[in-house]
Amino acid sequence: MWLKLFFLLLYFLVLFVLARFFEAIVWYETGIFATQLVDPVALSFKKLKTILECRGLGYSGLPEKKDVRELVEKSGDLMEGELYSALKEEEASESISSTNFSGEMHFYELVEDTKDGIWLVQVIANDRSPLVGKIHWEKMVKKVSRFGIRTGTFNCSSDPRYCRRRGWVRSTLIMSVPQTSTSKGKVMLKEYSGRKIEVEHIFKWITAHAASRIKTIYNAEHLKEEWNKSDQYWVKIYLFANLDQPPAFFSALSIKFTGRVEFIFVNMENWDNMSYMTDIGIYNMPSYILRTPEGIYRYGNHTGEFISLQAMDSFLRSLQPEVNDLFVLSLVLVNLMAWMDLFITQGATIKRFVVLISTLGTYNSLLIISWLPVLGFLQLPYLDSFYEYSLKLLRYSNTTTLASWVRADWMFYSSHPALFLSTYLGHGLLIDYFEKKRRRNNNNDEINANNLEWLSSLWDWYTSYLFHPIASFQNFPVESDWDEDPDLFLERLAFPDLWLHPLIPTDYIKNLPIWRFKCLGVQSEEEMSEGSQDIENDSDSESTDTFTSEKEAFEDKQSIIHNSQGRASHCDSEACSCANKYCQTSPYERKGRSYGSYNTNEAMEPDWLTWPADMLHCTECVVCLENFENGCLLMGLPCGHVFHQNCIAMWLAGGRHCCPVCRWPSYKKKQPYAQHQPLSNDVPS
Repeated sequence: MWLKLFFLLLYFLVLFVLARFFEAIVWYETGIFATQLVDPVALSFKKLKTILECRGLGYSGLPEKKDVRELVEKSGDLMEGELYSALKEEEASESISSTNFSGEMHFYELVEDTKDGIWLVQVIANDRSPLVGKIHWEKMVKKVSRFGIRTGTFNCSSDPRYCRRRGWVRSTLIMSVPQTSTSKGKVMLKEYSGRKIEVEHIFKWITAHAASRIKTIYNAEHLKEEWNKSDQYWVKIYLFANLDQPPAFFSALSIKFTGRVEFIFVNMENWDNMSYMTDIGIYNMPSYILRTPEGIYRYGNHTGEFISLQAMDSFLRSLQPEVNDLFVLSLVLVNLMAWMDLFITQGATIKRFVVLISTLGTYNSLLIISWLPVLGFLQLPYLDSFYEYSLKLLRYSNTTTLASWVRADWMFYSSHPALFLSTYLGHGLLIDYFEKKRRRNNNNDEINANNLEWLSSLWDWYTSYLFHPIASFQNFPVESDWDEDPDLFLERLAFPDLWLHPLIPTDYIKNLPIWRFKCLGVQSEEEMSEGSQDIENDSDSESTDTFTSEKEAFEDKQSIIHNSQGRASHCDSEACSCANKYCQTSPYERKGRSYGSYNTNEAMEPDWLTWPADMLHCTECVVCLENFENGCLLMGLPCGHVFHQNCIAMWLAGGRHCCPVCRWPSYKKKQPYAQHQPLSNDVPS
C-alpha cells in the first residue's frame, strides 16, 4: 500500500511539473501567460459576446461593440486563461442531454427533492405543442447548462392526473429554485409568464429569479452595517460592480453553496461617496472580495482565479468543502492508487487483472467502512470546535500561491481528460518497466510465467485448498496429489462418494516422534551367557548397543513409509522390536519365555526418562494388543498415545489419520498434558 501511495504522489508531482512545462512552452511561443490580462479593445465582437455568455450577462439590447466591451469591463478583469477556456467551450459541439420525466415520482425525486440546484422544465400539455420549439430548446439547454442549471421535459400524457392537480392545462416552462437560504431547504416552482418565447428573454427571466436570492446593497450605510455584522456565516463573498444585477454564474454559485457561503452584491451604479470603500481597502472596480474570520482575500490575483463558474466553484470548494466533496476526493485517490497494482504486479496478464479487481474491491470496501464512523463523529456536538479549526486550516492553506497552482492544474487536466489518462498510462508503463527490471535482477521467475501457467497454478492452489484440510502439526510442504497423477481428479468425478474423504498428505508421519522402549536393570541374552566378563566390559557393550540403537532409530525414522507398506508381516532381525520377537516364537513359547529379568512386571519398571515429555506412559500397544518389549521401536501421536512403530505406521498409511484410542487427528497439534501418569490404552472398538 505504501509503495502504491508513493507512486501516486510521484505521479502528481509529474503532473505539476508537466503543467509548468506547458506554461513555459506557451510563453516561449506567444510571450503570454495564462494570468496575463487581456485588453477587451483588442478582441472581436464575437469573442466579447462569448465572454458575456460564459459569465451570464445579457447583451440583447447592446448592438454596438463599445457597449459590449464596457459590459465585459464592468463584470471583471479578463485573463488569457479565461478567454482560452471560453473559446474552447464555444467550439465544443457536444450535445447536452435533457431529462425526460416519466411521471410524478420521477419529477419529485429529481426536481422537488433537489435542494441545491436549479431546474428548468418544459411542460407539454395533453394534445398541445411545446411552448419552446425543438431548435430553440436545444439552444436554451446549451446556454443554461454552463451555469449548472439542469433541464428536463415533462409530457402530461404520461401522467395526466398530476398535471391536472398542478394546474398545468397548457404548455409552459417551470423553474425550481430553493426557497430559503438554508442548506437542504424547501424549493419553489415558478412558471414563466412572459409573452416573448425567445432564448434571451427566457434566460433573463431565469437570471432575475436567481439573482433575487442574493443580498443586494445599494448605499454605503447599508454596506457599513453589513460589513461589521457577525452572523452564522463564516465565509462571505462580495461583488462590487456597476451592474444592475450580478452575473448568472455568481447567482448560480449562491444557490450551489447555500448554507456554506453567503453571496452579497454591492450595486455601485448610483454611489456618490466612495470614502468608506477606501476605508475597508476596496480601490478597484469591479472587485470580488472574500471575507473570512482570518481576513480579506481578493479573488483574481492568483493563478487560475478566473471570472467563471468553474474557477470560482473550485476555489470555494477548497475553502468550504462539504463532507460529500471530501468523500469523492478520497474515492478518486483510493481508486487511482489501486490501479497502480496493474503495473506493479508482474507475470501473466490475467494475473494482473485478477489482482487489480481484488485490490479495487478491498480498497473501496475499506474506504466505505472507514467513512461510516467518521460520519458518526461529525454529528456529535462536541466536535464543533474541531470542525471550525479544520476549516480554518483549510482556509489558510488554500489561499496560498501553491494552492492556486494546484487548482489551476486541476481545471486544466479536468478539461483535457485524454491528457490525464495518457500521462497516467505512461507513468504506469514506466513503473512496470523498472519493476520488471528489478525482479529480473533478483532472478525472479514469476515474470516469465504466461497466462496458461498461471491459471494452472491457480487451479492447483484452489484444488489443494478445497480438498486438503488445514494441517497444523508441523511446517511441512503440502504437495497436491494432482501433480503426480492427474487422472485422480477424473476418478473422483466418477465416484462422488470419494469426495467425502479428504486427501491428506502422509509426509507428517516422518515428523512423528520415534524412540526405543527400555526397562531399568534389563540385560541382554549375550550378557547373560557371557557372565565371565567384568563390569567394565559390560559397560562398554551397553554403550555400544546404545549407539547402535540410536543409529538404527534414525534410519528407521527416515524410511518409515517403506517399512509400513512393504513389511506387513516380515520383521527385521536387527531391529529389536517386540513385534519382531513375537513373530519368531509361538504363543506358548512367548508365554513361558523370559527376556533377562523382564519375566516379572513387578520387579522391572520402564525407563520413563527416555520418553518424550508430551507422551502418555503406557506398556501396551492397542493395535496388536501386545506388551512393549525391551528395545522395541515406539511412535507417539500428537494426542500423547504411544504404539509400536510398525503398527501405527500401517494404521496411518491405510488412510485412518486419527488416533486408534481417542480419534484425535494424527496431523493436528494438541495442547500437551501438564503431567503424565502411567496408564494403559483402551482397545478400540
